[in-house]
Amino acid sequence: MEAIARLVAAAADTTAADAKNTAAAASAGYAYGLAAIGPGIGIGYLVGKSVEAMARQPEAAGMVRTTMFLGIAFTEALALIGFVVFILLKFA
Repeated sequence: MEAIARLVAAAADTTAADAKNTAAAASAGYAYGLAAIGPGIGIGYLVGKSVEAMARQPEAAGMVRTTMFLGIAFTEALALIGFVVFILLKFA
């Protein structure tokens, strides 16, 4: 019960700057969450199709694996760009 009273007291003491910082952190976290969904789906799809291709043609597995890793790197770059935007929103 005392913890709730402390939270209510702390909420009453917030200033406009604190509210702005809280809103910025929440929106930046939401933006990064959205930015991570696309690359996560893309990498999953890419790896699944690569495994399927390697199962169908084992002799081409080396070339498929190399192309898969390149695709993963480019797709992961999108998540890193989202993280940079997150940092910019948080500290701008």
